[in-house]
Amino acid sequence: MERLLPTSVQTFETLRDKGMVYVDKTAYIEKLRKKSREIFLSRPRRFGKSLFTSTLEAYFLGKKELFRGLEISEIEEKKGDGAWKTYPVIPFYLASGEFNSRIGLEDKLGAILDSCADRYGLTGEYSVTGDTVSVRFFNLIEKLYQKTQSPVVVLIDEYDNPLLKAEDPEQEMRNRELYKAFFSVLKDQDRYLEFVFFTGVTKYSKVSVFSDLNQLKDISLLDEFSGICGFTGEEITDSFAPEIEEMAENKGISVEKCLQEMKEKYDGYHFSGNSKGVYNPYSVINALSDQKLGYYWFGSASPQLIINRMENSLITPAQMESGITVAESDIMDYRIDDPDPVPLFYQSGYLTIKSYDEEFFTYTLGFPNSEIKYGFYRALVPSVLGERDAQTGFSVRDLVLTIRKGDTDALFVQLKSLFASAPYMTTKAASYEEVWRNQIFLIFELIGEFVACEQHTSAGRSDIVMETPDYVYIMELKVDGSAQEAIEQIEAKGYAEKYSSGKRKIIEIGANFSSSKRNIDEWKVR
Repeated sequence: MERLLPTSVQTFETLRDKGMVYVDKTAYIEKLRKKSREIFLSRPRRFGKSLFTSTLEAYFLGKKELFRGLEISEIEEKKGDGAWKTYPVIPFYLASGEFNSRIGLEDKLGAILDSCADRYGLTGEYSVTGDTVSVRFFNLIEKLYQKTQSPVVVLIDEYDNPLLKAEDPEQEMRNRELYKAFFSVLKDQDRYLEFVFFTGVTKYSKVSVFSDLNQLKDISLLDEFSGICGFTGEEITDSFAPEIEEMAENKGISVEKCLQEMKEKYDGYHFSGNSKGVYNPYSVINALSDQKLGYYWFGSASPQLIINRMENSLITPAQMESGITVAESDIMDYRIDDPDPVPLFYQSGYLTIKSYDEEFFTYTLGFPNSEIKYGFYRALVPSVLGERDAQTGFSVRDLVLTIRKGDTDALFVQLKSLFASAPYMTTKAASYEEVWRNQIFLIFELIGEFVACEQHTSAGRSDIVMETPDYVYIMELKVDGSAQEAIEQIEAKGYAEKYSSGKRKIIEIGANFSSSKRNIDEWKVR
């Protein structure tokens, strides 16, 4: 019988009632409660935040039948009479809603409060006409405590969505000011609260949203919570063995090879300096459901905000590939007016932690996996190369097939056509050479998904080695030099020597780019 995978389910109760495959994260509930009464967690979109928030809701409501066979059930059994205590819960799920209108966020919060009051039989008792949503929130917490004689749990999922979705800066400011007043209630009503949990993609630090929540514990970069969302390698092999075996059989490869391909595609997220890698759960579940390794997470939303921020910064694609260093104090600091896009890149899931320097308190960030790397590079094509695959024919496939055939004449024509249509300037590049470097880097990185490709750049030149089963290409590219000079450098440096003993044909290419013509003006093949 085919198992049900939760490809679109974010509600714990629905998932469990329908008998869907569930990766057990419930042990983290006890860890959270021991850590703090007020918690903040940042993770990228579609990373399991809403499902975990829903799991907390079911737990605090005492729905123990949903947790049968899970780790938290064993933990609760050891508590004796103190097991499965129930609490009134006010859950705010803010992943959807109209937040661009003047009263959009206010209406959303008010509707949630009214719905909660109705569930607990408090309709008409907790507010009067004219009360602000902050006053209604204040009153509802107190009324719930009085009615149930239990402290209240408040869960706020995707809190930052109303801020990120507000397209008008003035509306974003209004939403922020509304939040400030609304969340200040949590401080005022602290004596009536059992647990408070915020999730979001970004953390608006150095702004007013959390200014009154002095005790809010940010667990986003702590080792002990690095696996709270997403899947570890062990969780994947333990929870999805039948689906992995089926995929391996369909692809005609071993299970080990299939797992390695999944790892390269979806693993690599690190949310602390010393944590194990975490797989993107959305991509893994969809890949196993469809039985193919696609670009699921990257294709689920437009990265245009990220691309726009990169275009208006000095960050280059090569820097993102080699690694970007950022101070520990800045990695979680998101400000909408900050010209540095790196914190947003990290929090949004396009970069992840590669290493941590304890001496200088800095992180090195880079792409987590091939889905993000190549998806991001494809998204950069319009701004860097001025073309879109479907519209104008820039095709990585065509270039790769040409390279595999050893057709250097066709390769020259394709590259020259590509540079002819590139925009005059990209990003904040200071010179044609910088633009050229970005273009060369992007083209050959995209080719590198299918052909072994290594490139090195320095002032005025770039050397590239591409390997196929039949050919080894050694390319030396110059700016405002000559193709002959490039060929001579290949010979002088002995670039081809390490490949001379093999059976593959070695193709040496020297090319020169003219800054005045903004294209290849010379091309020699040996």
